[in-house]
Amino acid sequence: MVDKTELLRVPAFADLPDDQIVWFIGQSQELLLKAGESYSRQGDPADAMFVILEGRLQGRGELAGETVVFDLEPGDVTGVLPFSRMKQFTVGGRAETDSRALRFPASLFPDLVQKMPELTQRLVGLMSDRIRETTRREQQQDRLASLGKLSAGLAHELNNPASAAKRAASQLRQMLTKIRNASLELGRRDLTAAQKSEIEKMEASFTQPDVVPPDALTINDLEDQIDSLLRSHGQNDLWLLAAGLARRNIQPEVVESLFSKLDADTARAALVRIAASVEIASLLHEIESSTSRISDLVGAIKEYTHMDQAPVQNVDVVKSLETTLTILNHKLKQGVVVQRDYQRVPLLVNSFGSELNQVWTNIIDNAIDAMHGKGELRIRAYHDDGCVVVEIGDNGPGIPDEVQPHIFEPFFTTKGVGEGTGLGLDTVQRIVKKHRGNIQLSSKPGDTRFQVWLPLAGAPA
Repeated sequence: MVDKTELLRVPAFADLPDDQIVWFIGQSQELLLKAGESYSRQGDPADAMFVILEGRLQGRGELAGETVVFDLEPGDVTGVLPFSRMKQFTVGGRAETDSRALRFPASLFPDLVQKMPELTQRLVGLMSDRIRETTRREQQQDRLASLGKLSAGLAHELNNPASAAKRAASQLRQMLTKIRNASLELGRRDLTAAQKSEIEKMEASFTQPDVVPPDALTINDLEDQIDSLLRSHGQNDLWLLAAGLARRNIQPEVVESLFSKLDADTARAALVRIAASVEIASLLHEIESSTSRISDLVGAIKEYTHMDQAPVQNVDVVKSLETTLTILNHKLKQGVVVQRDYQRVPLLVNSFGSELNQVWTNIIDNAIDAMHGKGELRIRAYHDDGCVVVEIGDNGPGIPDEVQPHIFEPFFTTKGVGEGTGLGLDTVQRIVKKHRGNIQLSSKPGDTRFQVWLPLAGAPA
């Protein structure tokens, strides 16, 4: 039998009148639970509220796509609460030790509201805390999911130039062996100063870093001509060398001049050395380009996250947009054409760290998804009446009229199960409001636009 003093020790029931406590106990069922015994199961109808009196219980279930486990101690209230829209228990509950609890049926909530208004108010506050915690979990899960997608794309973007640099470095080692052997061969020959000068001059001209590569058809023609020329001089095994020279746009008559000034064996050694030098120049250019791309991406990541920067700072909106486009390049390059229209004036806003980048990422990512990865993304930034206006549009199918009023609502999504949490645009709106701005939408088939208005840095509130 439950004594009223036990219930008064529960924080939600503290200081309530005796007659109300007695009524509540009279409408409740006392549960005597053995260790391991369940008192509710996830997915069952949410038909009761539970007040823990003794022992230790545990709640377990799936929330926001992850398994959550929490302990319940004497004095805790769990289950469905008054005014809750819960239809089914979102978690299951079981006793970890021998326990006692009161089970109050949800069907009596209307009577509870009438007879115990103070308790009702406290339980509504408890429910608000639950909602905030659930929303926080959902938002954290949404951020992790977004981070996972960005990380996967960036890993791919970084892997391509890293693999190219690694491959070029491996080939560079082979070319260094070739050029060393060719140099030794030339060193054994009695070359005049004029011949040495000619070889060095030719090598220097062939390895210039600013050589523009010809088109594929020209390369094929040059390769055939150089290969035929080499064969005419008895060099039938240098067809790979011919391909390398053709890629550097080296003409057959230049190769012919080498054979006209040197004997066949010396010309061969000189040509092998020159071709190796040409290949080394190309490989070094590839390594420079690849490492430069990696450096640019790392710089974009640092800029995107605002690492090593103050949490509140003046942010160049155009630079912020371009950084976001760099981060999302793995999705853009599949078939999205970006049209930019930036006003050529300073467009600075006072921003909290990288939060504005989250705004651009969510809107641009949604636009790409709406166009199924192929279409036109239009980005415009300009100054208007003390504000920076950023307009992000796409030529996708548009947002239906009946959906538009709900797109900023938490947990509202038109995507399939597992594809979206419905928190992206809710997060966008919260960040924009935090920056004293506002966001507007206009949409019709072929033209959807989000307009974000943000006060210029230094503008009055």
